[in-house]
Amino acid sequence: MPWSLNRCLLGIVVLLFASAAAAQAQAPWGRAQSTPVDYEPRKVVYDVSVSDQESFSRVLDRASYLNNLYEADPFQASIVLVLHGNEIPFFAIANLPRYKDLMVRAQSLTVGGVISIRMCEVAARGHGLQPKDIHGFVEIVPMADAEIVRLQQEDGYAYMQ
Repeated sequence: MPWSLNRCLLGIVVLLFASAAAAQAQAPWGRAQSTPVDYEPRKVVYDVSVSDQESFSRVLDRASYLNNLYEADPFQASIVLVLHGNEIPFFAIANLPRYKDLMVRAQSLTVGGVISIRMCEVAARGHGLQPKDIHGFVEIVPMADAEIVRLQQEDGYAYMQ
């Protein structure tokens, strides 16, 4: 082989090793890979206590995504959001003009029968709200903690926070 071709091949090999070394330095443990998993529909209770619309929207995102993974099967899946934090005022009928988009989204998630929203009556009272002040797609339960325990112990729900 001519000297210039050898030199060119050597340069390519050096560049390849340098590129591999640089990639290894940027990701010394390699790169993650996605593992496909088929999830069977389950019963899940979310313990919800958030303080702002963005955080509550993320809870709705998670419940919605889980519902989609479960293929919205109302015979096999159940997703219950138990509310007992500063998200409670979002559900006040009087606050509909302020939180309309959020409430339309929350209500729409309950239509298929897989996702339900329950609210702690004690916590609602702490926000100055009575059951009559809350949108009708929400079920009022006496106490969030007791409801979460009941769902886990009596009905076999998995706990999510």
